[in-house]
Amino acid sequence: MELEPIGIIHTPYATKKEAPIQGIFQPDGEGRIEVYPQYAEGLKDIEGFSHIYLLYLFDRAGEIKLVRPTFLDDEAHGLFACRHPCRPNGIGMTVVRLLERDGNELRVGGIDVLDGTPLIDIKPYIQRFDCFPEASEGGVAARKERPKPAGRE
Repeated sequence: MELEPIGIIHTPYATKKEAPIQGIFQPDGEGRIEVYPQYAEGLKDIEGFSHIYLLYLFDRAGEIKLVRPTFLDDEAHGLFACRHPCRPNGIGMTVVRLLERDGNELRVGGIDVLDGTPLIDIKPYIQRFDCFPEASEGGVAARKERPKPAGRE
């Protein structure tokens, strides 16, 4: 399997420590999505969406551990029961607000990604398909926002 980046994500977060745990915790954080020119035509009609999914590569993630503490909890959890960046295939996903499009660039809000991260796909967030108000949040439901614990990737 081979993945080719379709663009690059530009954000104000140069280090893992600077990046928020989730974009919802820093809704004013803005970024710029640069879609490579050969893929720009694929942005046709994207302006009609208020939110989009960004799929990207965790290109600076550390050691993969299948069970580990998360950013919001000191108790260890299975990797597939959390959103920790150190994953076997290193694919990240975030939902951002689409603020504007200018040619092959998108300005977005609520971003939680490191500057220079390779973008592998964009998908529209469609509330009718993607929102499940009855969904369970598992162990995350009881966890509140907190600073990233020191030394925890």
